[in-house]
Amino acid sequence: MLLNLHVKNLALIEEEEVDFGHGLNILTGETGAGKSILIGSIHLALGGKVSKGMLRENADYALVELTFSVEQPHQMKELEKMDIFPEDGQLILSRKIMKTGRSVCRINSETVSASLMQKAASLLIDIHGQHEHQSLLTRKNHIKYLDSYAKRELGDRLQTLQTFYHRYTDGKRLLEEASLDREQQQREISFLEYEIREIEDAHLQPGEDEELETAFRRLSHGRKILEAAAECRDLCADGNGNASDRIGQAVRSLTGVAEYDDQAGALAEQLQEIDSLLSDFNRELASYLDDFSFSDEEFAEIQNRLDLINHLKSKYGKTIDDILRQKTEKEAELEKLAHYDEYRRELEENLLRAEHELQEISAEVSAIRRSAAEIFTEEIRKALEALNFRQVKLSMEFRKTDHYTANGWDDVRFLISTNPGEPMKPLDSVASGGELSRIMLALKTVLAENDEIETLIFDEIDSGISGRTAQMVAEKMKLTAASHQVICITHLPQIASMADTHFLIEKTSDDSSTISRIRLLKREESIEELARMLGGVRITEAVMENAREMKKLADTVRPDSVSN
Repeated sequence: MLLNLHVKNLALIEEEEVDFGHGLNILTGETGAGKSILIGSIHLALGGKVSKGMLRENADYALVELTFSVEQPHQMKELEKMDIFPEDGQLILSRKIMKTGRSVCRINSETVSASLMQKAASLLIDIHGQHEHQSLLTRKNHIKYLDSYAKRELGDRLQTLQTFYHRYTDGKRLLEEASLDREQQQREISFLEYEIREIEDAHLQPGEDEELETAFRRLSHGRKILEAAAECRDLCADGNGNASDRIGQAVRSLTGVAEYDDQAGALAEQLQEIDSLLSDFNRELASYLDDFSFSDEEFAEIQNRLDLINHLKSKYGKTIDDILRQKTEKEAELEKLAHYDEYRRELEENLLRAEHELQEISAEVSAIRRSAAEIFTEEIRKALEALNFRQVKLSMEFRKTDHYTANGWDDVRFLISTNPGEPMKPLDSVASGGELSRIMLALKTVLAENDEIETLIFDEIDSGISGRTAQMVAEKMKLTAASHQVICITHLPQIASMADTHFLIEKTSDDSSTISRIRLLKREESIEELARMLGGVRITEAVMENAREMKKLADTVRPDSVSN
């Protein structure tokens, strides 16, 4: 479960820390106080997208840090597969966002990718945003919810299905590309033979171009090199007053007095070393000048060879290795064209085999989905009844697509009837906004039970509901919180009254800044906040009494007493 949230320099939040409790954690506050910023910060810590302007004004960075307790064996096992190991049963997920827009994700102080952060977080927490219920209107999402529910039964089959699908589509593509007639085939063969011969005739050697470029550079500046080396020889060895003669004189001068002074002797020894080094240098310089030669014919040969190699590079690759690799690939292509009929038969056989594999795994996955869909929709239906849907009917319609997809051949959608006597219709053509919120709540709680995710976050799940329905949603939240940690932002007093832990988010302003703060409410303070939610601006004693009664009734709600 989520133990702690630490936020710094994010939008209206300067620095806040929240310790969440077991059961139902409620966050309330005036509109614009910063409730959604708090949920947004959790999204960021879990690897969500960073938008511009999220950093607090004049701040160099923002920081969000989540501390989870991890106790369930299946969570530990899945985390270990990612090379993530909780320390003392805890996992700390943090994200630091720089002013430049760059961010650093860490798990237990070890830097990780945002994708790994998201993958790890998906085992620990599920967040339902304000408008996420709209995803129910997108038909392609329905199969995702079903697959999430049936993932244990499906096992690795979905991954296998996608592998077989890509193998099948690759096979179709290769067969479509292998559709040359005899004339095209001969043209391709002739062209490949020409290209292979062009590369072979060059007799390329790996690294040859680098050696030639070095020689070309040397010869193209040969006159300057010779002039500089000759001048150096004059200054060091051959000319009047050259360095070698002068240093020799200096050695003799110092050596003559070395016996009278130790320091003079040491200097003489150093000078002798310099004289010896200069003699070695002069010999090497003389040898270099003797060996250096410039031939117009050799220079032309090197230039022509480089021109040939560069021409081949422009056609076949940036390096000689690339060119030789292209030659090998073209030889393989030529071999394929030389036995084209055999190649096409092989492609056809491979495609048939891939299609058969895909057909088998698609049928297997579809059967598992159909079986799971009956249980899945029945569990959601029961949850909907507890959310004031009377005599609701829910099912999943399966249609077989006329082509394979990465999901197999299943086209799936929810069908629902919310009133007695009404026929089952597609969910997107029936449900209102408030109904969608409740359907998503039911779906999320069913999935959470199946996934064994400990922490559920609901950001204003109460959209579009009121009265008796609001009370039943509140009771459902209380029931869910008996087996999960639930964190909920709400505007409804019916839901807020059920809080095991109640936080108030407030916004304060002065001439220079606006800050959002969060604080834990004691029981009486929670009742006062309920009164504010019930009564608005003017809170009378009658409103306060109503709030106390609401809180008292909420205390009596237990899993075995929740309305059906």
